[in-house]
Amino acid sequence: MTVATDPRPFWLAGAPATGEGTREVTRPYDGVPLATISVPTDEQVEQAVAAADAAAKRTAALPAHARAAALDHVSRRLAERAGEIAELITAENGKPLKWARAEAGRAVSVFRWAAEEARRFAGELQRLDTDATATGRIAVVRRFPKGPVLGISPFNFPLNLVAHKVAPAVAVGAPIILKPAPATPLSALLLGELLAETDLPAGSWSVLPVPNERMERLTADPRLPVVSFTGSGPVGALIQAAAPHKHVTLELGGNAAAVVLGDYASEADLDWAAGRIATFSNYQAGQSCIAVQRVFADRAVYDRLLPKLVDAVAALKTGDPADPGTDVGPLISEAAAKRIEQWVDEAVAGGAKVLIGGTRDGSSYAPTVLVDVPSDAKVVCEEVFGPVLAVQSVDSTDAAFAAVNDSAYGLQAGVFTHDVQAAFRAHRELEVGGVIVGDVPSYRADQMPYGGAKGSGVGREGVKYAMQDYTYERVLVLTGLDL
Repeated sequence: MTVATDPRPFWLAGAPATGEGTREVTRPYDGVPLATISVPTDEQVEQAVAAADAAAKRTAALPAHARAAALDHVSRRLAERAGEIAELITAENGKPLKWARAEAGRAVSVFRWAAEEARRFAGELQRLDTDATATGRIAVVRRFPKGPVLGISPFNFPLNLVAHKVAPAVAVGAPIILKPAPATPLSALLLGELLAETDLPAGSWSVLPVPNERMERLTADPRLPVVSFTGSGPVGALIQAAAPHKHVTLELGGNAAAVVLGDYASEADLDWAAGRIATFSNYQAGQSCIAVQRVFADRAVYDRLLPKLVDAVAALKTGDPADPGTDVGPLISEAAAKRIEQWVDEAVAGGAKVLIGGTRDGSSYAPTVLVDVPSDAKVVCEEVFGPVLAVQSVDSTDAAFAAVNDSAYGLQAGVFTHDVQAAFRAHRELEVGGVIVGDVPSYRADQMPYGGAKGSGVGREGVKYAMQDYTYERVLVLTGLDL
């Protein structure tokens, strides 16, 4: 991929613009400069917010066909440029090309689903004459935008999590100001190119690569009544505290667990579980909110599962993420890799054993499997956000589910079992936003509700569910009707 010499513009109220400052974007794998982007000034940020506020009524009044057409266009153009986009994701984020291609494909689907949802975003009728005092009355319940949305996206899915902010906003007719992660703004800026090809009103969208330290004014601005944030827990808590009067949705990560119950005992079962756990504890160098971080295996299968798991991790190819055969690439930065190294070293000092991995090379950290990890170690208590897996045996389903719930987080959990009763018990007892039976917690279909419990946040992603978060019900009651 060629390096751009001129600063890339950002998108202010639907048009390209440049500011007074610039920032360099580098490749996480080797630190090579990738592009220089222009950074908006405070005055330009104000212009974007004012434009979103001014465009709110016009955007909300867009007919369904116009919103759907814009979303269909973006979906189609993403598909046409999927190869180029995947290479860009790999370059700025460091995820292996195979996973970048998957991300580009997911974004295509997100915009397609949003177009479909925009067409059926119709509301409902309620007969009110179920009570004698309301004879002749009927209610029309429709949803309307709460106002412009501030979408703040993370680095780990620089296109698809941007799509999950933008597409629902377009679908409901809400203006959106998107703030991409500082390390990975290029995919969001490219998406701006595609949005600029649509007939969406001027001011209905902006893509502003604002530095994190300048975000306080944006999050507090009353003209942006909805804030949708995906990122770290501490930052999410600051946003929530700074904007208590706003509707804030937070997806704040977790330390996802996979449970392997005793009935999941055939060689084929254990091969499947080991392969899936190995892949999805490392698939983005562990930089996914639902990457497998903890494994609780029933003692009846633990001794057979563990070597299979280590072998599956050993089989993963690490290296240059641009190589189509690479399974595990670098972390987003060397600082991130050093933090993971420190956490693993602390766990080992506390008694943990490294079965494979445990070494760092620049911004890369080797896929790692740990056992005998102390219960208070950061690699099990916090979100490691790296290619580190802690494996533990348990004596029963009771113990396994209790261990999953022994966490400040609750995003998703995976339960490997063939027992339908155990599956429904998991759904009832596990304090998470999603339970995946027969697979890892890392499974996500982009149309399903996605979010967590406890410290993993509030609100839900998934196009239809984000549309609900961006809107409120407004009731119209008609009187004197012959029903």
